[in-house]
Amino acid sequence: MPLFWRIFLLNALVLIAATALLLGPVTVSTPVLLTEAAVLTVGLAAMLVANALLRVGLAPLQRLTRAMTTIDLLRPGQRPAVGGQGEVAELITTFNTMVDRLEEERATSSARVLSAQEAERRRVAQELHDEVGQTLTAVLLELERVAGQAPPGLREEVRQVQETTRAGLDEVRRIARLLRPGVLDELGLASALKSLATDFGGPCLSVRHRLDADLPPLGREAELVLYRVAQEGLTNVARHARARHAQIVLRRTGTGVELCVRDDGHGTGDAAEGAGIRGMRERALLVGAGLSLVPGPGRGTEVRLTVPVPTPVHDPDRNGRS
Repeated sequence: MPLFWRIFLLNALVLIAATALLLGPVTVSTPVLLTEAAVLTVGLAAMLVANALLRVGLAPLQRLTRAMTTIDLLRPGQRPAVGGQGEVAELITTFNTMVDRLEEERATSSARVLSAQEAERRRVAQELHDEVGQTLTAVLLELERVAGQAPPGLREEVRQVQETTRAGLDEVRRIARLLRPGVLDELGLASALKSLATDFGGPCLSVRHRLDADLPPLGREAELVLYRVAQEGLTNVARHARARHAQIVLRRTGTGVELCVRDDGHGTGDAAEGAGIRGMRERALLVGAGLSLVPGPGRGTEVRLTVPVPTPVHDPDRNGRS
């Protein structure tokens, strides 16, 4: 029965019962007689039962309201259970369908944005390498020539300028590697993660890595997501965690691979998720991966990315036949 008619009938029944008591032989004396008190008690109980039934009918709408205030498109799969009857069940089903469509549209738009972002990173990295890098290399060579011809009093100053220029060239190359992980395409994911640990390591932060050697075959997109999540995780550690030690762990699981980025910093506390973490969640959705942030062992934070790998289908007809 539609929700409107259920509410209407409940109110109508209460009104009819009250009218019947008013027009009937029932009266209220002073003091109240026992039979009159019993009739009033039964009437009150009937009215409360009718309201309780109405509350039960509206309970699915309350669950839907809670779901609407807590649902997050970056955490797919959260759906209110379809309950109730008539319009209530139809409303919840329509809401779930709408969320499915929004998640699909967000995933599609995020994939386009991230693809454009990667293309722009490659372009900027290429320009840094080809234009700025070559220019600084030419400056270094020219400074080397000038240092050889400079008088002794000026030679030391030229050498200092050389070292400053060389440090700038190294920084440009480091930024280019972070923008475009060429080592990922050339040497694979394990080498790229090792290089990433080296880039972020320094006197204030020690970054270790533990990478399984028997990883299952991963697609290029999955490898890029793993690399970018590790990169963003280490970036957050270096900028915000005030940690002394960090670790990258990449291991094989029963259904795929799991990446963990741990640190011994002060943790996230009650801070809201920033653009970096939300960007990691968007990347995880591209490959159907799960991303979680949990307190690290002892203290700090652990970013955990679980990437599923499809199991290859075994075809018995291909074995033993020529």
